[in-house]
Amino acid sequence: MRVTVWNENRHEQKNPVVRDIYPRGIHGAIAEFLQSEGIHTRTATLDEPDHGLTDEVLANTDVLVWWGHLAHGEVTDEIVQKVQQCVLDGMGLIVLHSGHFSKIFKTLMGTSCDLKWREADEKERLWVVSPSHLITEGITEYIELDKEEMYGEHFDIPQPDELIFTSWFEGGEVFRSGITYNRGNGKVFYFRPGHETYPTYHNKQIQRVIINAVKWAQPVKRERPVYGNAKPLEEIKGGQI
Repeated sequence: MRVTVWNENRHEQKNPVVRDIYPRGIHGAIAEFLQSEGIHTRTATLDEPDHGLTDEVLANTDVLVWWGHLAHGEVTDEIVQKVQQCVLDGMGLIVLHSGHFSKIFKTLMGTSCDLKWREADEKERLWVVSPSHLITEGITEYIELDKEEMYGEHFDIPQPDELIFTSWFEGGEVFRSGITYNRGNGKVFYFRPGHETYPTYHNKQIQRVIINAVKWAQPVKRERPVYGNAKPLEEIKGGQI
């Protein structure tokens, strides 16, 4: 399995707090724990040519992990369309935290993907609501984070195919924090936690969820269905072709 971890890599350049938490960038931190599981992992960032997502890179990516926040609008529509086609053709996509507002996620969802939010250093408790799912393997009943950014309902997304985690926040809000979709031949998982000024991606259970999600999202080896005008498989008696 070949994984590409994409990150706009802007907070790390501008905010020393983020740089101290993730000296190799958020993408570097995620790539490191994926590699520790024996998963072949590369990274790509916004300011590289083609945002690091060249045709060659995409052709050699089974699962794409996406983190973005400050610069969603700087991702070119051409790259978004290429990534979308890769997902439809079978590539897995893991969208993290503020990636809910990324062009690629909004394109695949077809909605605003808007939500409530607040930065108040509050506790988050992510409850496992699908305990038999591969993504929750090795996870306890809930994951507790001492400090995180709040995301609250209503989350303007299509009805998920599966609900994996539901979050409760200290301020009282709840949120659908782990959801899956099928798009074409591809699988999509959105996972909420991961605000840049908190060490969320150093949490072992958060790491385990992402590792599990990458394994869950890897492509199924099959061709896409054939669409359009179709010749009959059997003779149509009295019909006209």
